[in-house]
Amino acid sequence: MQVFTRPTKTYAGYIFDCDGTLANSMPVHFLAWQQAARENGCEMTEELFYSLGGVPTPRIVEILNEKFGLAMDPLQVSHRKEEIYVEQITKVEPIPEVASFAREVAQFAKVAVASGGVQPVVRLTLEVIGFGGFFPVIVTSEQVARGKPFPDIFLEAARQMEVPANECLVLEDSPAGIEAAKAAGMDFAFIGRL
Repeated sequence: MQVFTRPTKTYAGYIFDCDGTLANSMPVHFLAWQQAARENGCEMTEELFYSLGGVPTPRIVEILNEKFGLAMDPLQVSHRKEEIYVEQITKVEPIPEVASFAREVAQFAKVAVASGGVQPVVRLTLEVIGFGGFFPVIVTSEQVARGKPFPDIFLEAARQMEVPANECLVLEDSPAGIEAAKAAGMDFAFIGRL
């Protein structure tokens, strides 16, 4: 279950993470990671999975290689993980409080999605949860040089929205995402897990 405290301040731009923030997709991503890792002789625990929230998929494979002394192909394993996730995507539902907030603020401010995922999978996730075509700006990991915890993805979303960074609020569920928001000079709202 997610915990969301609605911000009291109003912003010109709102940047939403997708997985774990708008979409209750983290349990499905975890199962996909477990299977993809297991197929490659690696064990992904739930604790490890959540500690890597927001980190781009290929980088997670590199981290697993470093941690366990493996030589998994980052692109191949990433592709397989996304394939498994897409097979189960119909299980993903919106996080009601955050979805409602997104629809509310879109009436008076600019909105965007900035996700460590890849464009086709993020767009499909948004479609499944009822946000297909809703966000005019969707920035994903392959569109920036550095993923979260670096600020690049949020700065690019602000640039595309044409809103100064200091007038944006980032909604995030991961430590890497919060670090990226801070580095971008943006306020943030943390979406916590119970």
